Amino acid sequence: MTIQVKPVAGRIGAQLEGVKLGGDISAEAFEFINQTLLKYKVLFFRDQHLSDAEHEAFSRRFGDQVPHPTVRSADKSAAILHLDAKETRANSWHTDVTFVANYPKISILRGVVIPPYGGDTVWANTASAYNDLPEPLKQLADNLRALHTNVYDYATPRGTDESGLKRYREQFTAQVYETEHPLVRVHPESGERSLLLGHFVKEIQGVSSNDSRQLIRLFHDRITHVDNTVRWRWQEGDVVIWDNRATQHIAINDYGDAQRIVRRTTIAGDVPVGVDGRLSQALKPTPDTLSPKTEADKKHLAA
Repeated sequence: MTIQVKPVAGRIGAQLEGVKLGGDISAEAFEFINQTLLKYKVLFFRDQHLSDAEHEAFSRRFGDQVPHPTVRSADKSAAILHLDAKETRANSWHTDVTFVANYPKISILRGVVIPPYGGDTVWANTASAYNDLPEPLKQLADNLRALHTNVYDYATPRGTDESGLKRYREQFTAQVYETEHPLVRVHPESGERSLLLGHFVKEIQGVSSNDSRQLIRLFHDRITHVDNTVRWRWQEGDVVIWDNRATQHIAINDYGDAQRIVRRTTIAGDVPVGVDGRLSQALKPTPDTLSPKTEADKKHLAA
């Protein structure tokens, strides 16, 4: 096995060369990728050009694929999320699907249609952001909890009429989710502590709304500081894998009306544990109010 690892930025991100991704990847190569992911948080692969079937087969090597809780999977796919810039542009910092208790541990994204300019994605290292906090701020963060929800506004894409945007928002919030997470979670594999924030955060629990806003900004600015990030210029056929337990990301909306399509799978995660040992707690919906189509979520919420 001759996989080359080339760091892309100082604190996060590495490009891997010399490997073809797919469900038939060797156990040795897969273990190397998994361990490298824990170290660098985000891995970049050029010239993969995976089909949907290959994408899903590779994803399953990491664990159970989970569809998005509210957005339909792509046609003829069990769990691929089709992200078309004509429908939505999530150009704000976030960790995927943190409005549920057991949000995905890993996301795998591939470039399908890439604009001629712009459309880069930037990732931030939420573990190094925590490590760089002065000790008094670490102690503060360790004891805070935050409410996450899927009720928020995506950016309005250019060229999308208001009715189309309204339909998308209605779909995204058809089932309202609210989850209380620790502000600092302990990684189940590496043991690292990381800050858990992003655009699904509604408020910090137990403080005034003004204090909540100030605290969110204080910690969020540490995460997204430019020297704590890595930026990737997409090419068609690229695949990017990130540890969703230790990162945030943003898709930059700077490509006008150009077409941009990416496809994503996510891998089932565990329920975060705070520094004090307390688990995240799902608040809405409760297991007895979930609709039949989310029966699988019942089991996770009841666990």
